[in-house]
Order: sequence, then structure tokens, then C-alpha cells
Amino acid sequence: MLIRPVTESISGQLVFLGTGTSHGVPMIGCGCETCTSSDPRNHRTRCAVALGLPEGNLLIDAPPELRLQLLRERIGLIHAVAFTHAHADHLFGLDDLRIFPRYLGHEVPIYCREAVERRIRRAFDYAFDPSVQAYAGGGIPQLTFRSIDSAPFEILGATIVPVPLEHGRYECLGFRIGNVAYCTDVKTIPEASVRLLAGLDVLVLDCLRDEEHPTHMNYNEAMAAIARLRPKRTFLTHLCHDLEHEATMKRLPPGVEAAYDGLRILLT
Repeated sequence: MLIRPVTESISGQLVFLGTGTSHGVPMIGCGCETCTSSDPRNHRTRCAVALGLPEGNLLIDAPPELRLQLLRERIGLIHAVAFTHAHADHLFGLDDLRIFPRYLGHEVPIYCREAVERRIRRAFDYAFDPSVQAYAGGGIPQLTFRSIDSAPFEILGATIVPVPLEHGRYECLGFRIGNVAYCTDVKTIPEASVRLLAGLDVLVLDCLRDEEHPTHMNYNEAMAAIARLRPKRTFLTHLCHDLEHEATMKRLPPGVEAAYDGLRILLT
């Protein structure tokens, strides 16, 4: 049977596929106000975004709900993937990429640091085992790695600037595309990266909860970073169930919003 992708255009847009913490919201077994809310903006899958670049759709991270996220947003084609880091909530939907080589006619390009590539090769070892590949019948991800670090790189007609971030004792990358920057999973922004985030129209920033956390910005830390970076607009992501959407929106300063799954903003 001929397979053709059915996809809605996201050209010039950033689409929030997921905006939740590693537990997701609702959190398993929790009966709090946020987890039992009927407001769809409180239903948060694990973090990822898709960007409609000049030559195709770039996915940033591959969370466990990736298939459902792409179906929900009618994004039927991903041309390349960039990874921020190798934690499970950002990586373990990678197997869902295996449909795309059928549409693309080639392997899916994966842009990541060498440490992330090593984790992918361990966690998805079957995708790189020749004995499995010979009998898989197209049932495994077909990937080609493009190593990145701190230098800007070209992808799908756009220049991406990696932004090194400190995720507690872990390393993470943010990405700047034009005057839009995506910085999930960050506790501290190094001084050199502060300069990379100057003059933004849009900043997407980690904001886990009110209480302090060892590897993520809490509310006060996020507000301090925003005050220092002074973007025109900021969208908070990686939100846990402590931050109910409507209540959080009421307390935010002008120019700052809580992102939610399915939100779309224009790339500038």
C-alpha cells in the first residue's frame, strides 16, 4: 500500500507538543486540583516542540507521548530532530520516528551531542544491530547522526545556535532560531549563554514549580532570568502540577505566559 503523509502546515510556527514535567500532568495517582482539572491547558504531556522551518519540520526532543502529540497536531512529517539532552522524558519516544524514512526516502537526521548519541545507541540498540536490521521489515528507526556542540549549525534552511545550559549537574542545550530561543530543563544559565540570549522576541523557559528544585528553575528563578534577559515575550514550560494554568496566568507579569500543549506561536 502506498503511504502518504497527511500533515498540516506549521511553516513559520513553533508548536508546543508537550509542556509538562517528567511525570506529566495529570500525574499518576494524584487527585490535586490541577490533575483533576477539566481545563485542557492543565493536561500536559512531556516536553517537545516542532518548528516549521523554511525547508521542513524540525522536532526538538522525542518524549514518550510523541506519536500522540504529532497525531493531535496533525503533523505528519518530521524532517530532522535535535536533542537538548538524553533524559528519558526527552528521548524515549524516539522509536516513533521509524515511520518517517518511508516518507522521506532516507534516514532521519539526528542532531545531538556525542553523549546523547551514546545514550541513544544504548537505549535503542536494536536500531543499530545488523542482525536485527536484516529482518526488521522497516520496523526500526533509521537514523543518521550529525554531531553538534556549541557552534551554530545549518538545518532545513535555518541557522540554529546551540545555547549551553546547566541542568543541575547535567549538561543541556537550548536552541536559538532567529529571535526565538527554546530553553527547557535548566537550573542555571552560564554567563556566556546569557549573551547568546540577548535581544529575543520570544523566550521559552523552564519553570517547574514554586519550591526550589536541584535541576530545574523554580518560579522565582525563572522570573529573575526573564528580568535579566528581557525578552519581549516569554512562555514557561516543563510545568508540574503545582502550577495550575489559570492561577499561574493571573500571577505572571506582563509579557510572560504559561505555555500549554497545542499552543502555536510565530517564529520571528
